[in-house]
Amino acid sequence: MSVFEITAANFKEEVEESELPVIVDLWAPWCGPCKTLGPVLDKLAAEYEGKVRVGKVNVDQQPDIARAFNVSSIPMLVALKGADVTGHQIGFNGESAVRALFDKASES
Repeated sequence: MSVFEITAANFKEEVEESELPVIVDLWAPWCGPCKTLGPVLDKLAAEYEGKVRVGKVNVDQQPDIARAFNVSSIPMLVALKGADVTGHQIGFNGESAVRALFDKASES
């Protein structure tokens, strides 16, 4: 499964009711580090298929979701199992840091 878009309309179904943990990428098209993170998320989404789902939230288009996660800096990754946050990262700190978040999420 590829990376999917998360909106206020589908958040409950796609994230909170997901059987798999979900990594939520809070990003914006004008954000340079977000563009660097994108291909890493695509790669890891393919590697962890069946273990973790990856969804993207454009914070400019979904300000309510951004407020709910108290986003002050992007990119921001939030790992969720149901409605529970199991981990998060702010900024892009390289593939190994992102992989560690995926590993932790897939174990929850």
